[in-house]
Amino acid sequence: MIIEMRDLRKTYQLGATTVCALDGVDIEVAEAEMVAITGPSGSGKSTLMHIIGCLDRPDQGEYRLAGEDVSRLSKDRLAGIRNRRIGFVFQSFNLLPRLSALENVEMPLLYAGRRDARARAGEALETVGLSDRMAHEPNQLSGGQRQRVAIARALVTDPAILLADEPTGNLDSNTGKEILAMFQQLNAQGRTIVVVTHDQSVARHCSRQIRLRDGKVVPGD
Repeated sequence: MIIEMRDLRKTYQLGATTVCALDGVDIEVAEAEMVAITGPSGSGKSTLMHIIGCLDRPDQGEYRLAGEDVSRLSKDRLAGIRNRRIGFVFQSFNLLPRLSALENVEMPLLYAGRRDARARAGEALETVGLSDRMAHEPNQLSGGQRQRVAIARALVTDPAILLADEPTGNLDSNTGKEILAMFQQLNAQGRTIVVVTHDQSVARHCSRQIRLRDGKVVPGD
């Protein structure tokens, strides 16, 4: 298993109120799976996404990523894990507006000190079909093209997992289907993909759904 979670628990303090975001979550995701994490607002899926992406740590429980227990790592160690093993795709694209598509994609490699950053970024953009848009800035690209740039940026470090948060939320339905088809193609090539979404039409493109409600996995999923 590339993702193994056991009895994961996470609470937040909101004033005098303690909110239980995750309440004993057990999850497994196999390598090369394409899985959707779904649930209504407040179900805990955003908290779970942050822990999967090593953006946060659980209060209790164990999270093993590619066999390594990352549950108690320091923030610096978690940052290293994120850079090497996880590629992020966000609803809002999160591209730097003054940089070209090529420059946006090479950023994670520059942070990692890679000397081949420019060449690898170009290859990643070719993979998502944007070899003719490398010099364009985000405001010169359509929404679908911007999301493709974001996917290329996520792929450029060759991560173990591609983690997508509502990846079609800012796209029209046809463009959204194109992006989901790209995820399916990447999955068919052996990439592990986890999609966090409240949209069942998006979740149905995945091979399996993990449904959350009130911080728990719904039985049967």
